[in-house]
Amino acid sequence: MHRPSLTLLTASLMLATGFVSAKDAPTTIPAPAVQTAEQLRDKAMHDDTAYKVVEGLTTEIGARLAGGVNDQRARDWMVAKFKALGFDKVYTEPVTFPLWVRRSEHGAIVAPFPQPLTLIALGYSAGTPKGGLTAEVVQFPTLDALKAADPASVKGKIVYIGERMQRHKDGMDYGRIGSPIRVQGPVIAQEKGAAGYLLRSAGTDANSRTPHTGVTGFMDPAKAIPAAALSNPDADQLERVLAYGKPVTVKLDLDCGIEGQYTGANVIGEITGRKYPDQVVAIGGHLDSWDPGTGAIDDGAGVAIAVGAAKLIHDLPQRPDRTIRVIAFANEEMGLWGGRAYADKHAADVSKFQLGSESDFGSGPVWRMSASVKPEARGAIEQIAKVLAPIGVSYDVKRPGGGGSDLSQMHGKGMAALSLTQDGTYYFDWHHTANDTLDKIDPKQLAQNVAVYAVFSYMAAEANGDFGSAPGAFAHDGAED
Repeated sequence: MHRPSLTLLTASLMLATGFVSAKDAPTTIPAPAVQTAEQLRDKAMHDDTAYKVVEGLTTEIGARLAGGVNDQRARDWMVAKFKALGFDKVYTEPVTFPLWVRRSEHGAIVAPFPQPLTLIALGYSAGTPKGGLTAEVVQFPTLDALKAADPASVKGKIVYIGERMQRHKDGMDYGRIGSPIRVQGPVIAQEKGAAGYLLRSAGTDANSRTPHTGVTGFMDPAKAIPAAALSNPDADQLERVLAYGKPVTVKLDLDCGIEGQYTGANVIGEITGRKYPDQVVAIGGHLDSWDPGTGAIDDGAGVAIAVGAAKLIHDLPQRPDRTIRVIAFANEEMGLWGGRAYADKHAADVSKFQLGSESDFGSGPVWRMSASVKPEARGAIEQIAKVLAPIGVSYDVKRPGGGGSDLSQMHGKGMAALSLTQDGTYYFDWHHTANDTLDKIDPKQLAQNVAVYAVFSYMAAEANGDFGSAPGAFAHDGAED
């Protein structure tokens, strides 16, 4: 049950009469900081720093597959950008992960009606044998149906699941349908003896013959099987062929797989705090992307939003009380490797993390804020919400805040966190596809995101008191970011 926060008046009276200790005192944001935050908000709405950052990243570097040809180039670019924008401290922290390589992918219906299929290999998929893999297709309507299937019905076949995502503002079907079918489905199919795996792309672009890639749950290369995603129209076509009731044979030819280990890095830039430089407000996005597009909405936009917000704070006449830390995470796409490495390295210092949130859901406007903070900090969150309300952000007091994709790992260690939900109505039209390009970003909507991140970061950095970060502090808050 949600515990109502103390009003500032009640809290002040309790402090004055000695009924609460300094430790239990409410966290508040001073009036001058609120006023500065309002100014930051208004300036951010017309600032183009973030757009220039994502434009530069997607134009000068392009796709940034983790461990791929542009991985080092992207890190070097990010270091140079932080320095050019005047960040006080710029550094990297190593992140090691399996190196998955994509070379080519082809697919076709062999019988009863021969024709090519448009598909794309999934992360950690195994390659097919030389000459390809040809096998009969067995269809399941849902992931649960596959889980319940007799292994004898699956053995030696190519499993196909065609459940379709629907369009939602908060993208809820990705977590409910798309991601589980892509991540868990191949593993379950392999365990039941399948020779390969196909799914309808985890996307909402029903009419685009552009497949969506993404990671599978294969952690052991020895147990991986070939796995690929069909474009939505190709999934429709396969289902029409299956509906004839005749055996359907498909050939997959995937040249991909894991080739050892790779060491990349999280790239970090800081605006050093004036009073408490060792206390941190953490923001960021992930620097890697999938390879078909240029990684504009996923997640060049998130990196750019955090950089743009921090730059506005940097340009104030006076540094904030606490440090603003922008993290461009490595290899989020294939398993939160950068976020997990960061959390492992900094877990012992979690109490020094004032508040955190990462942007990783495109560039649509932020419309909802939620928080996981200590009860005594709810009043400060309400102050932040009041500054954000004029630009369309509502505060949901009942939802937890998970911190976003990579920073969910620090939240899991006990970092107080926000969730800043963007409008994802069209995000899954382009997510993980060749259509993830700069033209999908509306500069005005991007600027609204910058305003949100600048406001919350600055106000958290200037707060009197903390937000409750401590080892294990939010272990049971139910956040799923």
